[in-house]
Amino acid sequence: MSEQIIQIENVNPIDLYGPSDIHLDYIKSFFPKLRIIARGDFMKVVGDPDEIDFFVTRFELVMLHLERFGKVTDKIIEQIMVGEPDSEVSRKLTDSDVLVHGRGGLQVKAITSNQKLMVNASDKNDLIFAIGPAGTGKTYTAVALAVRALKNRQVKRIILTRPAVEAGENLGFLPGDMKDKLDPYMQPLYDALRDMLPTQKLLSYLEDGTIEVAPLAFMRGRTLDNAFAILDEAQNATRSQLKMFLTRMGRSAKFIVTGDITQIDLPPRQPSGLLQAMDVLHKVDGIQFIMLNDKDVVRHKLVTEIIKAYQEKTKEPVTKENNSPQPDIHPKTPQI
Repeated sequence: MSEQIIQIENVNPIDLYGPSDIHLDYIKSFFPKLRIIARGDFMKVVGDPDEIDFFVTRFELVMLHLERFGKVTDKIIEQIMVGEPDSEVSRKLTDSDVLVHGRGGLQVKAITSNQKLMVNASDKNDLIFAIGPAGTGKTYTAVALAVRALKNRQVKRIILTRPAVEAGENLGFLPGDMKDKLDPYMQPLYDALRDMLPTQKLLSYLEDGTIEVAPLAFMRGRTLDNAFAILDEAQNATRSQLKMFLTRMGRSAKFIVTGDITQIDLPPRQPSGLLQAMDVLHKVDGIQFIMLNDKDVVRHKLVTEIIKAYQEKTKEPVTKENNSPQPDIHPKTPQI
């Protein structure tokens, strides 16, 4: 006889067990030789070691289904318990191309060639830069990679940051406390998180600091250990700000820097730190640059045409006279 403890994580045990333990009782019916005892967020299984291993494999698929799709049914439980390892349900749950299963069954994947390069580069490097025009999925893919790392317990927290720079407008006085003033700048990051995490789980992560969304200025003086950190809109970081962020990297950390060098909103005569980083860091081992382009646009088809029209008109990928054109990138940088 053997026993094993299974920790219930990333799902609500009440949703997993069902009303009056109806789902749990149905799961038990497939394993009459095992003694299965559920207590809150853990479960003890007693019996033959091989039988326990088989149970754990199938039970983890049930938890994975609940985490990714928000509910389980008797039909799903039956398909998982009696199906073959390569059944349609199992393949759907273990699809290696899916970065995150979001709300309502949303499957977040890298769609374009350069988005897939982002995923591969992040898997192989602790620091990558994803640079390209609007709508190419830079931020969304980066957030998906961070959420995947958190769910897989590769990191303990996610840090999302961006410069609090107005996009060519003077908004004047903003009411509210510090959070109220800064949240509008962080909204694209919140939008991505809402797609990928259940509302209550996201609120819990934000409350306990597992996920932190903060302006770039708040990063100074910190060391980010066991964290997945994303700097969004890095074209609006000054040289000193970008250097400051990059040197926050601690032990077991992953960093992604995203930016669009055609939309720099810094004041006149204030050079972009992203342009400098592209020039200074392109030969450093362990850092990879991914250059996205209009072929990677995943928004409305008109966005692609708008980007092409502006590129054709300006001939240079910059929007401010004080910022120099994009520097040459080292040949090792992949670009499609």
